[in-house]
Amino acid sequence: MGVKKLKFPEGTLSRKNTLSGEFIISNHGYLMLKSVCDFILAIFILLLTSPLILLCCLFIKLESNGSAFYLQERLGIGGRTFHIIKLRSMFIDAEKNGAQWAEKNDTRVTRIGAFIRKKRIDELPQLINVLKGDMALIGPRPERPVFVDEFSREIPDFKKRLVVKPGITGWAQVNGGYDLSPKEKLELDFYYIQNLNIGIDLKIVVRTIKVIFSGAGAR
Repeated sequence: MGVKKLKFPEGTLSRKNTLSGEFIISNHGYLMLKSVCDFILAIFILLLTSPLILLCCLFIKLESNGSAFYLQERLGIGGRTFHIIKLRSMFIDAEKNGAQWAEKNDTRVTRIGAFIRKKRIDELPQLINVLKGDMALIGPRPERPVFVDEFSREIPDFKKRLVVKPGITGWAQVNGGYDLSPKEKLELDFYYIQNLNIGIDLKIVVRTIKVIFSGAGAR
């Protein structure tokens, strides 16, 4: 997939200083409204889906040993670390050889794990991260520190995406997800940041619903 090179238009992002090349968001009003809406919606969705989460927890425990939940360190806004919460979709020794990307038909994934990954049910516990203020419902997906360091060596601007809260879903996820390279994801994240408004958020919601029903891009 080819991704057009993007630039930041004036009025959306501004340079904090020319030495660091960091960016700050100027449309704080929408971000404040978005945070309030995220909190309210996260409570509603969590209550609505809690029976499904509990049922999946039961199947996870029946199939394999270990906790039904999986905590993993990620980088959030401003480079702050937090622990993302997911339903465990792999065997507990999945990373005994170190951190690695999920692959198609990954043998580390359990049978129930394959289903909850396809339908994105494993992401539902991240609503707790939204309530804690670590994440937003929509934004660039949070990456692990080890991968951020790796990508930053190859793509100097990679950490600029940390100017906003990471999200459960995002523009890059509904436009390729796992099939995109880190550079393509970054450019799509930049596109989201520079066009941050209710219009693009609604587009992401609609496309996310389509992805959930189709199972496209799951690994």
